[in-house]
Amino acid sequence: MTLSLFLACAWLVLANVLGMLPSRDNHWTRAYVLIALGLPLLGWVFWQNGPWVALLVVLAGASVLRWPLLYLWRWLRAQVS
Repeated sequence: MTLSLFLACAWLVLANVLGMLPSRDNHWTRAYVLIALGLPLLGWVFWQNGPWVALLVVLAGASVLRWPLLYLWRWLRAQVS
């Protein structure tokens, strides 16, 4: 396992632990931090392991950050129509 995949797995564990802790702002601050850490990590995974592994990491990250993605999708739909 490459270092980038190890860190991606650690990111997923961290995201799940942070999701279990109580939050006053519905976890949005933590989601922004996870996104800021996850995007460069995703690029590194893509560079070291290729697009298919990076796609699996994207799907795993999307399952953790599903609400920010849902709100992004709604915002994009409102901008188009």
